[in-house]
Amino acid sequence: MTKSVVVFDLGGVVFNWQPEVLLQQVLPQHAPDEAAVQRLSARIFQTLDLDGDWTQFDLGHIGPDGLAERIARRTGLPEQDLRALIEAIAPHMTVKTDTVDLMRELREQGHRLVYLSNMPTGLAEWIERDHAFFDWFDDGVFSARVRQVKPDPAIFQTAVQRLGLQGQVPVFLDDMQRNIDVAVAQGWHGVRFESARQARAQLQRLGLLAAG
Repeated sequence: MTKSVVVFDLGGVVFNWQPEVLLQQVLPQHAPDEAAVQRLSARIFQTLDLDGDWTQFDLGHIGPDGLAERIARRTGLPEQDLRALIEAIAPHMTVKTDTVDLMRELREQGHRLVYLSNMPTGLAEWIERDHAFFDWFDDGVFSARVRQVKPDPAIFQTAVQRLGLQGQVPVFLDDMQRNIDVAVAQGWHGVRFESARQARAQLQRLGLLAAG
């Protein structure tokens, strides 16, 4: 079995990330029904607009306080509500244990594990500090530390340089199709992550894991 480099996105793949669920839990007064939740999500997260406030947070250009202030100013939502939302992110990002099992299986087969994640500074430090399995990653790139974000092709080029991927065809797992599309355009294999079971089946088809 050929040994490969497997690149993991973190939020939505290794860690739970369901922003609309988070909004319903933390700001129910602003999200009384599904339509309101969707509108609120678009206002706060700006559908992950590359020029938006949340992207500036992921880029490391602003911290949690600056993010809350900017969103409050732009939307009229109470700043204290937005601070509560930001503080609730880490508790919301529970570990996907089935993905960790998949990581363990890949590692035991001799594949190299790295990560490429849009992540603000504080959450990146929390992930590194509080999760023992994170040591399984040989290396990785957090957006806030390189001042680049997915799906900008530049961050993929940075990953190639920093992670020593030249001349290789990494296998990239991400839950966002637009990130997969850019990775494939860079010459990577892309696996759109929907569940650990589905991802395992695709990795088996790619020959990284034995069928069983």
